[in-house]
Amino acid sequence: MDNVKKIRLANLPTRIEKLNRLSKELGKNIYVKRDDETGTEISGNKVRKLEYSVAEALSRNCDYLITCGGIQSNHCRATAAVAAKLGMGAYLVLRGNEDTPVEGNLFLDRMLGADIKFITPDEYRYERMNIMKRIKEELYSQGHNAYIIPEGASNGVGSLGYINAMEEILEQEREMGIKFDAVVVTVGSGGTFSGLYYGNYVNNNSAAVYGFNICDTSEYFKDIVLGLLKEISDYTGREIKVGKEDLNIIDGYQGRGYALSCVEEVEFINYLAKLEGIILDPVYTGKAMYGLVEEIKKGTFDEHENILFIHTGGLFGWNMDQRSLLK
Repeated sequence: MDNVKKIRLANLPTRIEKLNRLSKELGKNIYVKRDDETGTEISGNKVRKLEYSVAEALSRNCDYLITCGGIQSNHCRATAAVAAKLGMGAYLVLRGNEDTPVEGNLFLDRMLGADIKFITPDEYRYERMNIMKRIKEELYSQGHNAYIIPEGASNGVGSLGYINAMEEILEQEREMGIKFDAVVVTVGSGGTFSGLYYGNYVNNNSAAVYGFNICDTSEYFKDIVLGLLKEISDYTGREIKVGKEDLNIIDGYQGRGYALSCVEEVEFINYLAKLEGIILDPVYTGKAMYGLVEEIKKGTFDEHENILFIHTGGLFGWNMDQRSLLK
């Protein structure tokens, strides 16, 4: 990967801390890697991916970034912030209604000066790439050279950021004198999981990498991850041989769906905040950590002693509907 360019955007390395009280309750050593602390405006797991995606855009002399996501997308907000920081334009294609209250990430998108196009859920599911390509053509006619970043920066080049993250974890293990036997992360678009899995594999690390899908199904994401692992190899020059059966993506914790919260999830986030002083987001990490705790109780993680959970950020994503579930 030494020949692949990146730019420095994130505050790295991010720290690892033990959740002492939760660990005592569950009879496991639960640690959290604080990737929510990679930055403020440019925060969470997305910035690690953007370090590579935006470097590629700049190498192609692009002056505009186009990307897509939900109306409270952390990735879109981070992309808008990077664009503003670098003097580039940002065009966001958001799944949702333009009458949505301007709060959270959407508020920050506007503050950061991003152009925004709202599209329907069906348009997003089936046409988002074509819509972004049309925007690119329109910008070209205005004299701009735009670079398209897929949802969550989850492509081969973006996923390189989490190969680096795995190498960072291995170095921190040596410094801390501990060995994590399980690494757990949310799966929302697949890039973070893919990078961690690839980095774990090529470093011959013995840990198991687990994902909790917070939308769609585990089978859907296994197909996505296999495709991303192939894309990663196009950049690294090393293809790894894995099949669906090798991927640990645990289904059943989507709740009501993407960015839709259940009372149980919000109650758990509230409980953990009071227990450990850590606030998870309702879209990604809240669902995944809730799933991890439930699966530990079921015995799924009985063979693991030291479990590392990746906190991928998302604090700005809380909206009125989710806050209304807090007691």
